[in-house]
Amino acid sequence: MGRSRRTIPEELLLLALDPTTGTTAQPQSLDLGLAGAQLVELALAGRIAPDGDRIAVVAPRPTGDPTLDCALELLRRRGAPVRAVHWIGGPRLGLRQTYLSHLERCGMVAAVPGQMCGVLPTTRYQATETAISREIKARLDAAIRTGVPPDPRTAALAALAHAVGLGKHLYPGNEGRSSRSRLRDLIRHDPMGGLVAHAVMDVQNGAGAQPRRSQAPAGRQAAPGGRAAAEPARGVPTQQRRGSMARVVAH
Repeated sequence: MGRSRRTIPEELLLLALDPTTGTTAQPQSLDLGLAGAQLVELALAGRIAPDGDRIAVVAPRPTGDPTLDCALELLRRRGAPVRAVHWIGGPRLGLRQTYLSHLERCGMVAAVPGQMCGVLPTTRYQATETAISREIKARLDAAIRTGVPPDPRTAALAALAHAVGLGKHLYPGNEGRSSRSRLRDLIRHDPMGGLVAHAVMDVQNGAGAQPRRSQAPAGRQAAPGGRAAAEPARGVPTQQRRGSMARVVAH
């Protein structure tokens, strides 16, 4: 995959950045949205495909994007299709920071250090390429205004923006009510985006985000040594997870 095109996780994060405060809107649900956006991007690249409510790897070759390739490899290691809601609901520690750092390296945002309560170090991010953010928003505006079915990337981005609750950030107040409704309706224009967006909303509603940890059904054997099953894939390389805690990102 060439790097001339911005990925859907990058565009979703740019949409969520507040140009005034330098913080991200809906930070908790945004983490889920970024994990879902990775799935959509991998599907558009032909690496994965929906299998009912599950995600199956169909072409494990790398995309050239390190963060996407990490997610692809973790999906491949599962060995069988995984439910989208379980994948998105897994721990995603550091994923947002990984993408913020990437956007900073690309010159799309600038890190602004500060302090929280005068003590804790924080970092805010200001968009430096505001024309890019305006172009992304304009694509959503056009799809909402014209009613013409958008391209798959824009449809998936709209679905994820709605799923993580960015509607009130992008189209605030009573005057934005109809736009928020049309943003929600765009979810039907991309099957993969719709699947992932619904999974994001299901996780937020507590619907099956994690496999139950109750007593195993009769006849099921415990893992050797009594160890619990492996935790869900995190989607971020271990070294990135360690580094992401070096500083606190203000929300």
